[in-house]
Amino acid sequence: MEVVPEFTCDVGIKKGEKIDYAVHKDGMPIMLVECKHWKADLNTHNGQLFRYFHVSKARFGILTNGVVYRFYTDLVETNKMDEKPFFEFNMERYRASEVDKLREFHKSYFNIDSILNTASELKFTNEIRNAIVREVSEPTDEFVKYFARPVYPGRFTDAILEQFRAIVKQAFMQYTNDYMNERLKSAISDNAVVESKDAEPKTGAEESAESGNELDEPRIVTTEEELQGFYIVRAILCNAVDLDRVVERDAQSYFAILFDDNNRKPICRLHFNTGNKYVETFDENKVGTKHRIESLNDIYKLSEQLVTVVKYYIEQAG
Repeated sequence: MEVVPEFTCDVGIKKGEKIDYAVHKDGMPIMLVECKHWKADLNTHNGQLFRYFHVSKARFGILTNGVVYRFYTDLVETNKMDEKPFFEFNMERYRASEVDKLREFHKSYFNIDSILNTASELKFTNEIRNAIVREVSEPTDEFVKYFARPVYPGRFTDAILEQFRAIVKQAFMQYTNDYMNERLKSAISDNAVVESKDAEPKTGAEESAESGNELDEPRIVTTEEELQGFYIVRAILCNAVDLDRVVERDAQSYFAILFDDNNRKPICRLHFNTGNKYVETFDENKVGTKHRIESLNDIYKLSEQLVTVVKYYIEQAG
């Protein structure tokens, strides 16, 4: 009596129109759920849910392909479903904070007023965040002028705007890289113990006492330099992808950085175990190219290759 499949939603002169599921509370529908094939692009399927929502007393609509769940309500205009969801949950990748938000829809905690109070904040926070990402990637004239006015008192001609547009983009990238590096350095110094390759070797007895029968097995040691290289790669990719999808995996001969922790989706490999240091980047066919570097800062010169391969993986996954 709570989850009703093929729930009837009469739309105008169309009678007997049905939506896949309706969740009821106290005999009244509170959520409508429209389901699509798991490969379906949800961006093209919210029209049907929009029509059903308009003629229903439900306060929430859910559009899903079984992997991504988009939650809608009527924040902009009462009884009219918003065009954009206020919350999205992806079963394949999510944060703890998103699980907490999803929990609010559980029967034991469900409270319409409580959810609506936070839905507006969620919706507009996400939209502002997306606007920031767009501006940083492709700054508009007003955005450029906002930051340029305090440092440039002259008139903004087209040529001056283009000059400052590039400067603003570069400044934001540098700030993001510096911020990420500082945060990651702070985290590793507070929480991690890194074993140096230059540490004094232990005796056979000491090794045996610590590792038992693993004495003869090769050991993989992650160095501080490899971790710093990993942090730089993450900083480069921070505007292109959710950093939870950029994962490290150390090996004996190289330090791998992977997309979605999938060794068939390499982003790059750090070859820091020899006298000369190399960063190996990959193209769309997973063909690697080694680049010799003199310092870790040289990794920033490979930004284009790193971002390109990650965007390719994202498109393939989509």
